[in-house]
Amino acid sequence: MKAQANQIRPGWVLQHNGRQYTVLKINIITPGKGGAFIQVDMRDIDTGNKTNERWRTVDTVEKLMAEEKDAQYLYSDGEKLYFMNQENFEQIEIPCEVLGEKIGFLQDNMMVSINFVEERAISINLPTHVILQIKETEPALKGQTVTSSYKPAILENGMKVQVPPFISSGEKIVVATEDCSYVERAK
Repeated sequence: MKAQANQIRPGWVLQHNGRQYTVLKINIITPGKGGAFIQVDMRDIDTGNKTNERWRTVDTVEKLMAEEKDAQYLYSDGEKLYFMNQENFEQIEIPCEVLGEKIGFLQDNMMVSINFVEERAISINLPTHVILQIKETEPALKGQTVTSSYKPAILENGMKVQVPPFISSGEKIVVATEDCSYVERAK
């Protein structure tokens, strides 16, 4: 199926130069002079090699149709992630590299959707937001809350995020899984 380059989203599977790629990250760049273009970080499904491509926003790309199945995260053995298909309760094994650095967002019994191309699991779509606890952050300085500055924090999963100054260690926050950004305090 043909799609315009500016419609590309993380998790899509593209056919490019005779190979199949999973889209990891996109960045639309609008230079001061000339037309906008999109830079796409991709992973080759067969080799696992990462690459990036640039397309003008009006270019077309070949999107492969992926079948999406709901699954429940079970556990990891360090090399593979194990999920349970919610339709037939079969176990699905996926290499850890498929999720990459977002592996820290996986939580016990988390529901995800897995994309299959030709009966082969090629990518995992996490929920858009997860709730995590702040393990460590600097204390707020008096008067710092007046400005819209952020401070670094380390989450319980070891990932780093920028949080507002009023957030302190031990609090739970909502984090966007797409870019590991602070959303709000957890209720």
